[in-house]
Amino acid sequence: MTINVYTEQTPNPATMKFMVNKLLINGSEDFATKESAAISPFASELFKFNFVNGVFFASNFVTITKTEDAEWADIEPILKEFVKGAVESEYKIKEVTAEEAPAFEGTDLEKKIQQILFDYVRPAVEQDGGAISYKSFDEGVVTVELRGSCSGCPSSTITLKSGIQNLLQRMVPEVKEVVSNAM
Repeated sequence: MTINVYTEQTPNPATMKFMVNKLLINGSEDFATKESAAISPFASELFKFNFVNGVFFASNFVTITKTEDAEWADIEPILKEFVKGAVESEYKIKEVTAEEAPAFEGTDLEKKIQQILFDYVRPAVEQDGGAISYKSFDEGVVTVELRGSCSGCPSSTITLKSGIQNLLQRMVPEVKEVVSNAM
């Protein structure tokens, strides 16, 4: 199989999404530091580039966060070539296990919120090179965690309040607010 790599800008100017025509991982993995990447051969190799500041994997893409002093025009072709070679060489992101249907936990209301996040919000957030995970629901407040390009993105607050919060409030009237846990 010939591996093709396409890049997409994300709403976060510090991140770029490198999409491949092959499933990389079921679920997602976030490596915000070089130290956290020690368990991932793929991420460890990316952190060897001095301009890489974060690595996030989901389904068929890797979102790379660059250092402030790097310019995408200079580093994008280098990273594109590296990602292509790493996928062709089958670098491991982590040990892959068969993906099961997500196991939602909590009350019926919490399970409903998690299902909505999984079915409606997750695909949209992944389009932008990020991921969202449910943390808790307490007294009308849903707490989520944003990762990948969504972590630290200037437009993530707008996405959270105008998009996710409005959707959940329409579908689950008990939801009063959606907040994000800082990563």
